[in-house]
Amino acid sequence: MSAKILIVDDEPNIRKVLRALLLSDGYTVETAADGQEAIDLIQHHRFDAVITDQKMPRVDGLQLLNWVKGHDAALPVILITAFGTVDAAKEAIKLGAHDYLTKPFDHDELKQILAKAVPTRRARARTELATSSGRFDIIGRVPSMQRVFELITRVADTPATVLISGESGTGKELVARALHDQSSRRDGPFVAINCGAIPKDLFEAELFGHERGAFTGAHSTRPGRFELADGGTLFLDEVGELPADLQVKLLRVLQDRSFERVGGGRSMTVDVRLIAATNRDLNEATRQGGFRQDLYYRLAVIPVQLPPLRERQDDVPLLIQHFLERFSRRLDQPVKTLAEDALAALMAYRWPGNIRELENLIERAVLLSDGAQLSLADFPLLMPAPQAEPTLTLENDELCLREYVRVHTVKLERDRIRQALESEHHNVTRAARRLGISRKSLQTKMKEYGLREEPGT
Repeated sequence: MSAKILIVDDEPNIRKVLRALLLSDGYTVETAADGQEAIDLIQHHRFDAVITDQKMPRVDGLQLLNWVKGHDAALPVILITAFGTVDAAKEAIKLGAHDYLTKPFDHDELKQILAKAVPTRRARARTELATSSGRFDIIGRVPSMQRVFELITRVADTPATVLISGESGTGKELVARALHDQSSRRDGPFVAINCGAIPKDLFEAELFGHERGAFTGAHSTRPGRFELADGGTLFLDEVGELPADLQVKLLRVLQDRSFERVGGGRSMTVDVRLIAATNRDLNEATRQGGFRQDLYYRLAVIPVQLPPLRERQDDVPLLIQHFLERFSRRLDQPVKTLAEDALAALMAYRWPGNIRELENLIERAVLLSDGAQLSLADFPLLMPAPQAEPTLTLENDELCLREYVRVHTVKLERDRIRQALESEHHNVTRAARRLGISRKSLQTKMKEYGLREEPGT
């Protein structure tokens, strides 16, 4: 996109000449007859640089410069000054002007000044956007995510155990990595283990290691995750899936900071900061007897709650743009844009699989679309069934596209859950994994939509 320049001068001929020169250089140009008119334009449009005469009626160039520095300090202001007032222009640079031109100005000089001003402006804008869009490589601008960022800052460099709670796909591991990266352990290892993905009979050996001959297949001594994380951080994902007997052993490690390998008798001590994560309500699980209360209190020294994506609607466009840029770079192609109908559908969707589901949808659309712009047709899972579509006409102006998509969200979600259940032969656990949500969440949705749970699933 070409840079947009604002020319401010009370002399029409100067505005006309400058405009013609900049248009010939490929810039987009707006003009204003004085500083007040320029202020009105800057308040409603984004510019990459301002070229202004120093002496003008109403609001002059120096007054305009002073206002710009307070309104948008990253916007470069270039003063045009008469030969006899160069000292005043130099003084203006001390006040924040990017550079100055003397009348009669030279075209090549103008090109050189803008060649430096515009990239500086855009680099600062990208930095400001990245800062306002999130922190720690985590995208999030809504207040609930800002509170998470503040908590990361406060507790990262402490030894306190952190329990990160949130639905599947909300970014719990990203928060765990941010806690590690912002701590004094950042140069040590970050070791992750998914407690729900390891068979019960292998979990103890995976966590604490084993000695040679400890069990069939143990042909050599092997360190566990606690040993591998020595001097760094151990991340226990889905800690709520730990069997009761392993909960006891984990509690002992947290209390004594020591353990034995499976098949070994030697007590080992490691220096590990523990971070745990769960998509379950462990507080409720302790009340129901499914999770040890003493272990819960040991893990939840610092609780961090991540909001689901459906409660972060203002972050959805930022995440979409992030994933569009990532997958376009991966394919070495220009970044695809998003049509309004697709954005409306993505904004209205409830995201049972949270950020992970959004990421998968964007990746699939970028891979399969041949065009430069993604439309609603590139997201077939979000499109309503043909027979259920109400007609969108000019006469039906009370039904905006956002409401149109919202009306179909329930049906789309019900159909996706039903399809997942059928694909997994009504195995609720596997269907939940396919959808990227917890078993409990899926059971709640099944009850809400009247989908029967088969016996033994």
